[in-house]
Order: sequence, then C-alpha cells, then structure tokens
Amino acid sequence: MKNYLLATFLLFAAAGCALKPTNKFDVFTERAQLPQEEAVHKQNSLEWWYFTGHLRDKKTGEQFGVEYVFFHFNLNGKRDWQMVNFALTDPQAQQFRYDYKVERLPQLLEPQLPLSLKTKKKDQIWTLGGQTGTYVLQGRMAAHPGYAINLRTTPHKGLLLHSGTGYENYGDVAKAGYYSYPRMSTKGTIEVDGKVREVQGYLWYDRQWNCNSVTNKGIGWDWFSLQLDEPTLTESGQPDTKEAVGHHEIMTYQLFDRNSDRSVSGGTYYSASGGIVVDLKAQDFQLEVLDYWTSPHSKLRYPSKWRLRIPSQEYDLILTPLMADQELTLKLFAGIKMHYWEGMCKVEGTHHGRPVSGNSYIELTNRGK
Repeated sequence: MKNYLLATFLLFAAAGCALKPTNKFDVFTERAQLPQEEAVHKQNSLEWWYFTGHLRDKKTGEQFGVEYVFFHFNLNGKRDWQMVNFALTDPQAQQFRYDYKVERLPQLLEPQLPLSLKTKKKDQIWTLGGQTGTYVLQGRMAAHPGYAINLRTTPHKGLLLHSGTGYENYGDVAKAGYYSYPRMSTKGTIEVDGKVREVQGYLWYDRQWNCNSVTNKGIGWDWFSLQLDEPTLTESGQPDTKEAVGHHEIMTYQLFDRNSDRSVSGGTYYSASGGIVVDLKAQDFQLEVLDYWTSPHSKLRYPSKWRLRIPSQEYDLILTPLMADQELTLKLFAGIKMHYWEGMCKVEGTHHGRPVSGNSYIELTNRGK
C-alpha cells in the first residue's frame, strides 16, 4: 500500500482542511476489474499510479533508481487535486535528485483509457500514458536541470491482485483497491547530471484507490518491494538449463501507530511462474532492523538495513540501501514540510538454503524525531 500516510498528510496540507475526507464517491467491488480500474476513479478520495525500480545503462552496466508517481485526490467530492513525485538515484556518484508538484485542478478528472495524466512545472511537462502494464513515462525535473526520464514498459509477468481480489484489508484502518504489475520490462532513456543514458531493466507498478482513511499523524508506513532472481532447478534439484533464472517477487508492508504501538502487517509472495500467489499475514514473516541512518537534512532516524524471513517459503534475506541518503522533503503551504525516505536497495540471502539476489525499493514514512 504505497505512500499511504505521505499522500494523506499532504492532502490536508494542500487543501488547508482539518476534516476527514469523504469516501462517498469511492468504488468498492468484490474484485478489481481490469482494465477499468486503471482509469481515474471520479471524485476518488485518494488514488495513485506508482512506479519504482532499477535500470541499467546498456553500455556501462551502471545502475540507477527511478520513482515516478501520479496522485489524484478529492477531499469533499467537489474539487480535484493532483500531486506528482519524481526521483532519480545514482548510486555510483552517491547522488539523489527529486522534484514534485501539488496542484488544484480546474475541473474534475474523468475516467479515460488509455491513461493520459500530466502536470506542468515551470516549463517542464510530466506525463503518464497507457494501461495494464504498458506505459510511457516522460518527465524532466524543473528543480534539477539535467535529470529526466523517457521510458516505456511492457509486462514481464502478469497482473498481481493482492489478497486474491485486488482489495487489501488493513485491519480496521482501511480497505483499499490494490493490484500490481510487479515486474515490467522497461526500456528508454534517462538523463543523469546532463548525460543521456540508454537503459533497460524492470519497474514495479502499484495501482491503489479508496485510500482516504489514514488521518492520524502518529501513523507511519513502511513498504517493501523485492524482485528476486534465482537459479531455476529441476525436480531433482539440478540447474535447469532451459531457464537459467527464475523471477520471484515479494511485497510486504508494516503500518504502525507510534501513539498506541498498534501495528498491521501483510504482503504477497508471487512465484516465478506466476502460478503460486501466497497472501502473507503478519505471522508469516519477520522483519528485523539491523542498522539505522540519521538524515543530515531533517535529523530524522530511519531504519537502513533489514533482515526479512518468510519461513513458509524458506526465505532468509538481507536488504541494504545502495545509498543512505534517499530522503525527500516536500515543502507545502504555510511552512508545512513532509519528510519520507524512498530508495533503491539490494537483496542478498537464501531461498531453500540456496543463494538468491535481487533488487528492492523501500519506502519509510513518519519516523518522528
């Protein structure tokens, strides 16, 4: 459930509203329906189209991280707002750049497929187009000249409906629509520090809606996406020469209330073939923080290394950021600031006792001082 607290907090700041947003116009069905769920849900309390992932320079092999997200929200059923977040990570140079825009829209967004979302900041236009795993992402940072993306995606694996229906129940906090394309083949160009690079790799896509329910500033959110590359074995346990690498994906989250120590956890495991989907409950996995990092900007202390164990699937994994400083500070109205950490990480560990590695993107919100 991506960026849940962050976006909700920003909604109130942007609108100058202290009231709980209405969910009168939210859409609840027994099962997420594609492709129509891809489109804007008119007057939705809060929804988003969220992309993160690792891309490699086709010539040099250097690795880069991308975060690109469009939010749409409506607090009272009358006025639409939009927010766009855009970040690029360069672990080779240990540089992290980001930009964002929050705006009140002149009219209500209407459902439309393919998607055609856009915003303008200064002289730069950011766009998102497409549907059901095939997208075009284009944008150039206004705050940081020389940083841009022009990417196209196609599904490498099929649609993943979280909780089996595409609706995730977060305890008594919320029930929100949630599905993913957890591995999309991605090609195109990025520009980093003025240098255009041809890249390829995989992005993770999260689509969520009906997300108005987190209104307590004491609530925080941690979200983990893992794309694992594992040796494929035959039934006898020998390497499969026909398919050398299997692609597995894992999503886990932790929602916690710092005031009451109450927490809600869950996730999904998606097998290499896509034939096995396991709904993970709190008791099915353990996340242990191994290290911390204190931001020199906000002075906030974030977890910065984790051990993830899923006994039922025999996973024992270590997640480590490729650079510590991937913190974003969003400056809004009346001096309001929001800090959160979201960045590219590597994964190393074992599955059934055999070595496994991969990529991860992790988001951490509302750490407090």
